Order: sequence, then structure tokens, then C-alpha cells
Amino acid sequence: MAELRRHPPLAGLYAITPDGLATPALLTAVTAVLAGGCRWIQYRNKAADPDLRRRQAELLGALCRTHAAGLIINDDVPLAQAVGAAGVHLGREDGSLAAARQWLGPAAVLGASCYQDFEAARQAVAEGASYVAFGAVHASPTKPGAARAPLSLFERARRELPVPACAIGGITLDNVAPVIAAGARLVAVISDLAGPPAAMRARAAAYQRLFEDLS
Repeated sequence: MAELRRHPPLAGLYAITPDGLATPALLTAVTAVLAGGCRWIQYRNKAADPDLRRRQAELLGALCRTHAAGLIINDDVPLAQAVGAAGVHLGREDGSLAAARQWLGPAAVLGASCYQDFEAARQAVAEGASYVAFGAVHASPTKPGAARAPLSLFERARRELPVPACAIGGITLDNVAPVIAAGARLVAVISDLAGPPAAMRARAAAYQRLFEDLS
């Protein structure tokens, strides 16, 4: 069993892997965004069998360590512990944050999907969340039917919560600036990072530059 590792600050681009990528394509994509300065990767591959998920997570963990980045596992606390990930992200139906905190320990990063519900975010913090995610901020090709989360949630989170707020859903370089200005300190991106490796690296760097004045 691997130990959870120290992690970078919870800020900036938060790249989420698309479901279903073959391992070589997955590693190429993540290498590109890490080279562009991204320091947070969420591994999500719900369709894969457990052995493939374990292998891919191990390889991503090694990449993240090379780049001083943090790896978050989507909805799988045992896998996060087994591969020494920085932590886990849990949705509404994905289990208890308090139980995940007890299992992974005080240094783990716990993310919580709070959708459009500020009180759910407040409760998540009380249960041990390290960051809370609101979305969908914009129409999302990944979850086209998701309800929209207003920017006022990020303004309120900046004032009232002791942890960073993450924006997810339809985030692009063209629409992200107002989201950051409202108070999002992490921006979760999937579709807008697609493309050849050089383009992915350039887009990751462009996202990171938007956070330079906030550090």
C-alpha cells in the first residue's frame, strides 16, 4: 500500500481525464498538460475494469510525481489509497467524505461535488472536504443535461468558506475569466484540453497564466 504524498496548492487548472482513453493516449495527454504547468489531474475512467484502472492510476501517479503535481482519483477511495494519490473526489452518491477522511488520513485532498447547492458545500467542509466543486457553470458536452451553477456561488464561497471552490462544466479559455474573477480557485476542464499534445500544452499554460496574479 502506497502512502499519500504532499501536494501542491489547490489552485489553477484542474485537468480531468476523459472516460475511455487507451493508456498510451491517456499518458500522452496528461504529459502534455503537466508540461504546460497544470498541477492537478483527476483520473476518471468509469468504464474501465479494475485492473486497467489500477494500472492507469499507477502510471498517472508516477507522471504527477515527476511534475510535482497532485493526482486525484474520481469516486474510488481504495484506489486512491493503493496508488498513493493525493486524494479522491466524491459526488453526491459516491460515499461519505467523513469515512474517506478517516480512511485516507489528514493529509489527503478530498473534493466534493456540490452542484448548485451552497448548503451542501458548507456540509461538505464540515465533513472534511479540502475543496468544493460547483457546476455546471456553462453548458457541458460531458454532461449536457446538468443544471447550471451561478457565479454567485463562487463569490459566496470566497467570503464564507475556508476551502477553495472549483468550477466545472463547459469551462473554456473564452469563458473562464469571469469564473475566476467571481472566486473560483480551481477550474476543472475536460473537453477544452482536447487536441494534439502541443496544443494541449499551450492551452494548459494559458489557463495557468490566468491564476498568476492570484498567487
